[in-house]
Amino acid sequence: MMEVQNTDRKRILYGTGNAAKLQAMRRRLSQLELEILGLNDMKEKPPAVPEDGSTPLENARQKALAYYDFYKMPVFSCDSGLYFEGLPEELQPGVHVRTVGGKYLTDEEMLAYYSGLAKKYGDLRARYRNGVCLVMGDGQIYESMGDELASEMFLLTSVPWAKVRQKGFPLDSLSVNMQTGKYFYEMDQGQTDQLAVQDGFLNFFRQAFGGYGF
Repeated sequence: MMEVQNTDRKRILYGTGNAAKLQAMRRRLSQLELEILGLNDMKEKPPAVPEDGSTPLENARQKALAYYDFYKMPVFSCDSGLYFEGLPEELQPGVHVRTVGGKYLTDEEMLAYYSGLAKKYGDLRARYRNGVCLVMGDGQIYESMGDELASEMFLLTSVPWAKVRQKGFPLDSLSVNMQTGKYFYEMDQGQTDQLAVQDGFLNFFRQAFGGYGF
């Protein structure tokens, strides 16, 4: 269990146990005076949340409300859906990026499945749509799944990046920037954060905190 240091910054819980996602969000919101905790920083084990919504926002809302009810502190949760141009509806991952045919995939299984799709259909034009829900208190909810939170269009290819990959983001090794032709792993941190809609998330939280005086 990581020991959390006391600071003058406002504490807020990010409802994720994924260390890579936590660090990415801390970078995105580094301009704000926040101490962002993750679920692994909490003493109490988080409750199980079904995440059975049909959109990223529905799943984000389910998680944020459940974690707020349990921990009684400001909390936000995010969820993403992956969408491909030109693929039939039954092959669209949507919110089930890691679940195929009822099976939850490991990083390596995800690489095998999605590289197989790209091999069968050719490089896929893809986009992530993101939903975020922030719960500041009872009845104080701020949420969005707007276009400003959606990623830029990119290509998902069948040939993975050959070097070391970051655990928790397996599809980045198949993702290619359409303007530069570079894999996401070839781009520097600032470029990849921008692809991950850094400004959209930053503006969302600025507006939300301004509205609630946080």
